[in-house]
Amino acid sequence: MSFDYDEGDNDDVVSEINMTPLVDVMLVLLIIFIITVPVLTHSVKIDLPRANNQVNQVKPKTVTISVTQEGLFYWDKALLNKEQLVAHLQQIAAQQPQPEVHIRGDKKVNYEYVMTVMAEAQRSGVHQLGFITEPSS
Repeated sequence: MSFDYDEGDNDDVVSEINMTPLVDVMLVLLIIFIITVPVLTHSVKIDLPRANNQVNQVKPKTVTISVTQEGLFYWDKALLNKEQLVAHLQQIAAQQPQPEVHIRGDKKVNYEYVMTVMAEAQRSGVHQLGFITEPSS
């Protein structure tokens, strides 16, 4: 393959990529990497003692409030009226650490009933409130 260049025609497009700037940048990055790695790994070498221990994982207590389609409130599995629900939420808010409160609302429940539980939990001072749903398939 030969290219015919006309001596007087300098408007031809050069289709070659100049690799020199790319190589220069890569070499500079390599030098920076070589210099910084020893600085990052520099630390005092000590031999730490060995100990057999287990991680103490305390899982917070959870309380589940279920709201049925008819608007009935269940504390775990016990049926409650609104006044009993408020009393239970106030007891939960006074505990340290506070248990997590999970709300399980029927998908056909009137929004007002779930909002009642949320509002009473907020008034009582419950900080950890969550909703339980079924995973979509």
